[in-house]
Amino acid sequence: MRRVRYGIFLAGLLASTSLLAETPWQQTEAQARGQTVWFNAWGGDQAVNRYLDWVSGEVKTEYGINLKIVHIADAADAVKRIQTEAKAGRTRNGSIDLLWVNGENFRTLKQADLLKTGWAEQLPNWRYVDEQKPVREDFSVPTDGAESPWGSAQLTFIARKEQTPQPPLSPQALLEFSAAHPGTVTYPRPPDFTATAFLEQLLINLTPQPDALKLPPDEKTFAAVTAPLWAYLDKLHPNLWRKGTDFPASPAKMDTMLANGTLRLSLTFNPMHAAQKVASGELPKDSFSFGFSNGMLGNVHFVTIPANARSPQAAQVVANFLLSPQAQQRKADPAVWGDPTVLEMKKLPAPWPAVHTEQTPPVLAEPNSAWVNALEQEWLRRYGTH
Repeated sequence: MRRVRYGIFLAGLLASTSLLAETPWQQTEAQARGQTVWFNAWGGDQAVNRYLDWVSGEVKTEYGINLKIVHIADAADAVKRIQTEAKAGRTRNGSIDLLWVNGENFRTLKQADLLKTGWAEQLPNWRYVDEQKPVREDFSVPTDGAESPWGSAQLTFIARKEQTPQPPLSPQALLEFSAAHPGTVTYPRPPDFTATAFLEQLLINLTPQPDALKLPPDEKTFAAVTAPLWAYLDKLHPNLWRKGTDFPASPAKMDTMLANGTLRLSLTFNPMHAAQKVASGELPKDSFSFGFSNGMLGNVHFVTIPANARSPQAAQVVANFLLSPQAQQRKADPAVWGDPTVLEMKKLPAPWPAVHTEQTPPVLAEPNSAWVNALEQEWLRRYGTH
C-alpha cells in the first residue's frame, strides 16, 4: 500500500514539476487575465495614440487585459511620480504599470532601483529581437532586462522637394543654408527631446574629443569638449526663425510651419515620420527625409515596468504583445505609425509584405545619458532667457 501511495505521490510531484518547468509564461498569462495595466506613454502624436488604441483592443480580446493609456507630455513627469511614490513608501500598487521610456529617464529610475529587472529577455517574443541593435543598453546604460525594446529611432530632417531640392548634408552646409535662407530654419526649444538630440548630434559632429561623450560629463573638461557646439550655435542663431530669440515648442509645431511654408526644414526622431505624415495628409506630398552624410544620432526606445507596479504580470504580457511580429509590422507601416521595428526579419515565422522604407544615413551612438541634462542646462543658461 505504501508503494502505491509513494508511486502516486511521485507521479504527482513529477507532473507538477513538469508543469512548472514547461508553462511559466502560461502562468503569467493566467495571472494577467482580468488585470488592468496603466500604460504611461507620450501622447503628442495622433498616429501613436491611434496605434495604442488598437493595442488596447487586441490585448483585451486576446488576453483579457484592460489596457488604460495615460497620455503624458514628458516621461520625466511619470518618473517624478514613481519617485514620489517610493519616498512615500508605496512599494506595491503603484499608479504606473508600464512606461514608455529611454535615456536619462531610464537611468534615473534604474540607479534608484525603482524598476523591475530581469524580465525582458524572458518574454517569448524576445526570440525575434534584432540583437545587433542596442537593445541591451540605453544611452550607454546596461538595461539588465529592465526594458523591453519597442522601436528604433534616428534623428531625421524633413524638407520639401519643391523648396529644397538639395538639402544640407553636414553641419557646415546647414549653417550656410540658414544664411542663404534666413528665418526658415530652426529647432525646438530644449528640453524638448528632439531639440536635445539635435544638440547632441552637433556635439558629436563638432567636438574634438568624441570619446569624452561615452562617459558622464566632467566639470574639468566640459567647457573644452562643448566649446565648438556653442561657437556653432552662436553663428547659427541669428539666421534662425525669429533670429533665434524664440523656438517652436515641439517638432509637431515645426511640421505645421513646414507645411505652411514658414520653415524649410523640420526635425523628427523617426525616419519614417515624413512618409507617415504624407500618408495622413498632414505634410505636403513632396516632403522627404534626409540626414547628414556622416551619420545621424540613433537609438532604441523601450517600455519598462516600475518595481511597485500593481499588475506586473499583465504589464509583461502587454510588453510581449508589443514585440510580436503582428504588432511590430502594424507599427512600422507608415499608414499607421511608421515607427521602425526592433525585430530581425530573418527570425520571423513569416515574411512581412513590402512596406515603404526610407534610405537612412549611418546610425551614430547616443552619448552617455548624463549629457542630456548637462547640455540642456548650459543651453538654457546661454540662450534660454531670450
